[in-house]
Amino acid sequence: MDLIEQRILDIIDRHREEILSFAKDIEQHPEPGFEEMRTAEKAAEFLSSLGYEVQSGLARTGVRGDWIKKEGPNVTIIGEMDAIGCRTHPKADPENGTAHACGHHAQLAAMIGASLALADEDVRASLSGSVSFFSVPAEEYIDAGKRERLKKEGIVFTGSGKSELIRLGAFDRTNLVMTTHVHMVPVKEDFYLGNPACNGFTAEKVIVRGKAAHAAIDPWNGVNALSITTSAIQMMGLMRETFREEDHARLHNVIRKAGDVLNSVPDEAVVETKVRASSLKRIEEIRDMVDRAYDGAAYAFGGTVEREVLQGYMPILPRKADRVMVEAMQDLKNWIQKKSDQNTSGDLSWREVQEGDFNNACTDVGDLSHLFPVLNFTFSGFEGKLHGADFRIVDEEKAYILPAMLLALTTYKLLKNGASEAKKIIEDFHPVFDRESYVRYVQEHHSYSHIDGKES
Repeated sequence: MDLIEQRILDIIDRHREEILSFAKDIEQHPEPGFEEMRTAEKAAEFLSSLGYEVQSGLARTGVRGDWIKKEGPNVTIIGEMDAIGCRTHPKADPENGTAHACGHHAQLAAMIGASLALADEDVRASLSGSVSFFSVPAEEYIDAGKRERLKKEGIVFTGSGKSELIRLGAFDRTNLVMTTHVHMVPVKEDFYLGNPACNGFTAEKVIVRGKAAHAAIDPWNGVNALSITTSAIQMMGLMRETFREEDHARLHNVIRKAGDVLNSVPDEAVVETKVRASSLKRIEEIRDMVDRAYDGAAYAFGGTVEREVLQGYMPILPRKADRVMVEAMQDLKNWIQKKSDQNTSGDLSWREVQEGDFNNACTDVGDLSHLFPVLNFTFSGFEGKLHGADFRIVDEEKAYILPAMLLALTTYKLLKNGASEAKKIIEDFHPVFDRESYVRYVQEHHSYSHIDGKES
């Protein structure tokens, strides 16, 4: 470990109470996607106080704090701001029903902790490149009703904060992305280095039209939209036996509406259907199967179907742990072993992503992975189930402080010595999309209609 690495760890260690206070404050004030007004304000205040050039209001609530050099690559560190709907969580907001039961407040704490160290003049003097800290909105799923409202309020790619930010060009100065999260796959170790393959998804809002009739006097003159919906969902269940294990396919349905009154044949049902799978191709194939189930059921009963394709997330393109992250992890372990004060959590354990590791959940980090090299790690320090009422932080060092240290150390190793490691990673990466082709793909595959980039 060199003197700058020691300085980075010491700075974060000295500011640990400030970082913990920030994390707890965010946790106590959860906000839903694209509505993270207070969270964004707190992130902007913190980054501004350190001298970063701050842009706010990106995709409504996004906050980007930049330290830009003319030469060298840019490393952008991500922190997600939104909370998940979980009204039964003991720390849920009573009005909006969300809680930080997915640990996004821990991401933000790690991000601002890293920003403290990388604002230091001596640390900056050692870097051959730029660093940005990006508090991003709306990682959690946005339902169809809210998407309609967001469209009216000026959000175009309503399905994902990162997607809308890509569309707006907010990542145009980014060359390499760093992300983190609490563990999402079963990992016993404290840290999990790298980005495992991860499902993507698409969704649909389906309106099933039937024909109303009196449910007792003449139901034979009606067409039951709920029966059509139920039959379609049953067909989807029977289709599951055709799903290959390697595709990691999942189907979810929520019936938002199924008629208006009990004594009439339901003439309208509204369903949201989500399809998850490990590749863009397989997602589209399974969605076609789902569409045939709806169409076939509607034909059988004499009803009709209207559908709106809702933008989802792309699968993550897996990435093994980069050397700089593994070296940073070893430095952090050595530093902890040398410390003997009460703030440390003892020895650290970690493992690296291996071929075959898979995360069945979805995240819009997958979209970023199609445009940039994404260096990722996950961490422990919590107990309970993600998105569950029993989720809680139980080890503040492992959930807030050590992830901040690992982010900052890895960034330093990427950008020291003329940013040689960052440049090599960027050179070896082959993006699937640039911004223009990404936006075009989203427009073509979802219910968006645009002329010259504007919604028609």
